[in-house]
Amino acid sequence: MTDRKLQEINFDGIVGPSHNYAGLSLGNLAATSNKGDRSYPRAGALQGIAKMRANMALGLPQGFLAPLDRPNDALVASLAPDPVNDRALVAAAWSASSMWTANAATVSPAPDTVDGRCHLTPANLVTMLHRAQEWPETKRQLDIAFADAEHFVVHDAVPPSFGDEGAANHMRFCEGHNTQGVEVFVYGRPGGKFPARQHEQASRAVARLHGLDPSACVFIEQNPAAIEAGAFHNDVVSVANERVLFTHAEAFADQQAAYDAIRAAFPALEVVEVPADAVSLAEAIRTYLFNAQLLTLPTGEMALVVPSECRESKPVWNWLETMQAGNGPIRKVIPVDVRQSMSNGGGPACLRLRVVADPATVDARFMMDVDKADAMEAVIDAHWPEHIDPADVGTDALAGKIRAARGALLDLLDLGELR
Repeated sequence: MTDRKLQEINFDGIVGPSHNYAGLSLGNLAATSNKGDRSYPRAGALQGIAKMRANMALGLPQGFLAPLDRPNDALVASLAPDPVNDRALVAAAWSASSMWTANAATVSPAPDTVDGRCHLTPANLVTMLHRAQEWPETKRQLDIAFADAEHFVVHDAVPPSFGDEGAANHMRFCEGHNTQGVEVFVYGRPGGKFPARQHEQASRAVARLHGLDPSACVFIEQNPAAIEAGAFHNDVVSVANERVLFTHAEAFADQQAAYDAIRAAFPALEVVEVPADAVSLAEAIRTYLFNAQLLTLPTGEMALVVPSECRESKPVWNWLETMQAGNGPIRKVIPVDVRQSMSNGGGPACLRLRVVADPATVDARFMMDVDKADAMEAVIDAHWPEHIDPADVGTDALAGKIRAARGALLDLLDLGELR
């Protein structure tokens, strides 16, 4: 199936006004190492808008999802945390982690599905409390943004028996975004030092829910050593776009078998592998080299949008410069500053959910343009807290400011139904 109107749209999460460093995510080394630091929500949100502006300047369609309602009073009421002794529980109710929309859902475009509609399944995120609270609110946004039932189906999350972390563990290979593709689901096995957040059965359930052709689905185990090194999602060690897999040599439990399985379903596969002796697994995770946006530009060239931390790493930047000097499929490398997100464990890829769709079928309130970006920046400048110290989390004064900030943004976007 081919539909020339279908395009890849990146939906970025707006960094919420409650963005703080509580270190809640076990296995996410950046998040835990920065626990207790002062955060800068205003700067973080503006960095995210700037990243979206840069993508639009490349000629790419851009969407967004709004921050969720925080603090979550319902979660607080259900747990009754002691404000002094249960600080992690309090902080969970204030988390702005929904900014990482790569975990919002798994998306299967219309060319891949039996009914010819784009299917989206919100991730249940059950492994971590601060994220497990998200999916019902996320689904509310997806239901609005993708309400056109002729083109979209939005499912409920898979049952919490099986942890599902969404598109961060999902890749798609195709000759073009608007053509039928092969979907790859990467899962982890439990029992290691850190939680394996994506369960194989969750991935298989999503594939069935989406009506995918079993012969066009591949299920691959993530390397347990990568998980223990801090690659809590596959998108910390691999990213795919059209025919290209950009990956670390130690991403999968059996690297060659993974390549062989993908190539059996998608013979046109091109692998760009970064060897461990050029960039160690630890350095790849520290710089989030692979937590990048691999994009097809309107010219047909591929560009890799990487965090600016990559430029500051000699081995990583040397490898990227050598890659660009060669004749490979990735022709441009574009660093972006998303340091507030990076310090909490999310790079450019974490901040976006890829949806292949005709932009005209998406609720226009969730689509970005330059004028909207200007207006959103003004609201963020006026209402987002400049900084949040750990002691501020849980206070009534900050709660009021956060709610007012989010309310101002929803008013601007005419999304009052999300209040």
